[in-house]
Amino acid sequence: LAAELIREKLFRQLGDELPYASTVEIERFEESPKLRRIHAAILVDRESQKPIVLGAGGERIKRIATDARIDLEKLLGGKVYLELFVKVKSGWASSEQSLRAYGYE
Repeated sequence: LAAELIREKLFRQLGDELPYASTVEIERFEESPKLRRIHAAILVDRESQKPIVLGAGGERIKRIATDARIDLEKLLGGKVYLELFVKVKSGWASSEQSLRAYGYE
């Protein structure tokens, strides 16, 4: 659910600039009574796509993270610490195993 919400914000921020082969992977989700910590990676296929997602000075990824965090806090009913970063994972979109792992069937 968190990955889908982050992906939605990614689509909204990037629009037509969004790299075709991009997805979100939740690497860690920790819960405590007062806080949920979510560590998520935006996966892209090539190094050249990374700056598109990051934006100038990291501003674009910061906006994506802020928008996603606000919605996650509403959805989960509490504070959320969201750490979002971009990773290059070449060929993930052409691997059947990777596609299944990220929920594309």
